Amino acid sequence: MTASAAASIWFKPHTLAELNALNEGTLAAQLGMEMTEIGRDFVSGRMPVDRRTVQPYGLLHGGASIALAETLGSLAAAMTVDPASTLVVGQEINANHIRAVREGHVTGTARPVHLGGRSQVWSIEVVDPAGRLVCVSRMTLAVLERRAQRPAP
Repeated sequence: MTASAAASIWFKPHTLAELNALNEGTLAAQLGMEMTEIGRDFVSGRMPVDRRTVQPYGLLHGGASIALAETLGSLAAAMTVDPASTLVVGQEINANHIRAVREGHVTGTARPVHLGGRSQVWSIEVVDPAGRLVCVSRMTLAVLERRAQRPAP
């Protein structure tokens, strides 16, 4: 394998501990999400199907699937830019719910569709414990230049 074939899309290396620490005190933590894998061009994480993430019929809530997808897409997008000068913010997310899940964990994987200078598009697939597709989502993010904070008047 050549060096370019092994190159990753990330601005700098990250650890799972760093990604999980970013989620402390957020919706992701409240829903029990944990990042589980960083690949050359993907990020994966999982979320329990439990009282926090189901709807009244005991099925995984579609909004919980979307929260997992947006968390993965946002983290992945942020990992591709220089955080000192650039930030990424979500503009749009859509999802198709394919299969119901009642127990266990679901696992999502975010992969880039487009990594541009002004926008990024990510595809996120969420699967059940048997690896069957539960939800497929696509997320668009704006790539913005960080501006210096102005002092309060």
